[in-house]
Amino acid sequence: MPATYPIELKVKTIRRYEKGESIKSLSQELHISQSTLYQWRKEYCLIKTPNRTYTPKEFDAISRRLQKLEHQMGIIRQSGYLSSVPLQKKLATLEGLYNQPGNPYSVHDLCEAFGVARGTFYNHIFRRADRSKYEEEQAQLMLKVKQVFDDSEQRFGAEKIRIVLGNSGIYTSRKRISAIMQELGLYSIRVDAKKQFKKKQQYAKQNLLKREFSAGHPNQIWVSDITYFKVKSYWVYLCIILDLYSRKIIGWRVSQHMSTNLVTTTFKAAFEERGQPRNLTFHSDRGGQYISKTMMGLLQQYGVKQSFSASARPLDNAVAETFFASFKREEAYRKDYTSEQHFRRSVEEYVRFYNEVRPHQTLNYKTPQAFEDTYKSVLSESGV
Repeated sequence: MPATYPIELKVKTIRRYEKGESIKSLSQELHISQSTLYQWRKEYCLIKTPNRTYTPKEFDAISRRLQKLEHQMGIIRQSGYLSSVPLQKKLATLEGLYNQPGNPYSVHDLCEAFGVARGTFYNHIFRRADRSKYEEEQAQLMLKVKQVFDDSEQRFGAEKIRIVLGNSGIYTSRKRISAIMQELGLYSIRVDAKKQFKKKQQYAKQNLLKREFSAGHPNQIWVSDITYFKVKSYWVYLCIILDLYSRKIIGWRVSQHMSTNLVTTTFKAAFEERGQPRNLTFHSDRGGQYISKTMMGLLQQYGVKQSFSASARPLDNAVAETFFASFKREEAYRKDYTSEQHFRRSVEEYVRFYNEVRPHQTLNYKTPQAFEDTYKSVLSESGV
């Protein structure tokens, strides 16, 4: 029967071996076979690395875990999933991880995990920083151009706006201002003003609501507005459309550009989602996106009546303004957004909360979704 030795003796013997005594000398002194001592060395000899020292048991556990992780990574690589992810999506994800507070990963580790060259990632970051700075400047310049245009009661063209801005210390080119005016749908008084005036009489910007914020049924009156929010170093713009009957948000879009396209795409999606309703009135302020030729033509094409708030009268569109105030107070001001995608997810979550969870005082403390469901239930019971 093999001899049984106490653990204390095994550990003490191996520590002597680690200090320089040979297996042969220890075998002769302790009368223990060299093969037994070699086995003890395998079980109790400490394994040292630059960062820490491991027992053989700990090292074996780490080795098994490493083998398991390598097996899992092999499955992921073989699936081809990472290679199918678009490069821009990988870069956006890497940027989010890189900018997280207390990020423990180096750029080398992040890029290697996603199979992205470090140079490509750094170029993305630097281009993003330059682009964000330009977009912030562009957003501020757009607001200034719109302000000067409105102050002139739509009289000034690009050159006069350039001069006014220059007098206040903002220097830019006429070409850039012209591009901004075209983007915002701002057109100054022209030589054919009389002809244009008569043409616009057909589509007079009337306030059909006159602060009567009520409707008899869904899809009778929609209201819309745009707000902006700063994410990191750039601005993002949120356009919403709200059904006045139920106060439900029926359409929204987020973009880095305050353009006519932002409004038209939001409206088109809502119009299709709500079944292309008839006899619809669409109310907004007089922002360049809403009074643009493209937007007005789209509503005429769909047979939608257009209503406008009076100039500089935010209360004429109070319901949309109230939603934005609630969103910022209850959601946006409580978050530290890391990207446009992060902001978009936040809007999506809040809209779902606003429509389906948050009771509304004007709806007898029902949610917008519940209020619409009640209307549909009444219609169904009456056989309409």
